[in-house]
Amino acid sequence: MAFHIVLVEPEIPANTGNIARTCAATGAVLHLVHPLGFNTDDKTLKRAGLDYWHAVSIEYHDSFEQLLDKYKEQRFLYATTKANKSYHEVQYADNDFLVFGKETAGLPPSILESNPDHLIRIPMTDKVRSMNLSNCAAVVLFEALRQTGFPNIH
Repeated sequence: MAFHIVLVEPEIPANTGNIARTCAATGAVLHLVHPLGFNTDDKTLKRAGLDYWHAVSIEYHDSFEQLLDKYKEQRFLYATTKANKSYHEVQYADNDFLVFGKETAGLPPSILESNPDHLIRIPMTDKVRSMNLSNCAAVVLFEALRQTGFPNIH
């Protein structure tokens, strides 16, 4: 059993490094969709996930469409501040793909408009526009893991 974290065009290497470390700790698969806002050799990226890169299952995709085509039978859930449904109201299942957009713009409108029934959000006050990407990925992933009994994690 594994969950999948998808980062669509991530821009900040430290966020991706932190998410990679979370994936290593939980057994989640990390999917990075190009273009990336950094080089994966970037020392900041490596520093954020130092000593854990060997333990992370990472797949790179040239486009989001390429990812969808490869995993067309899987369920994708899209994190956005524009969703009505909270992340905890979803019943998560093995092999769900949890999709997050880039730090400055979130997911493209085309993705959101094509998937209205699969949008989820993290509740927050109106004092901030959004939360940090690595925190969001961890919050949603750990709810999915909690619901499924933390498989393969001790």
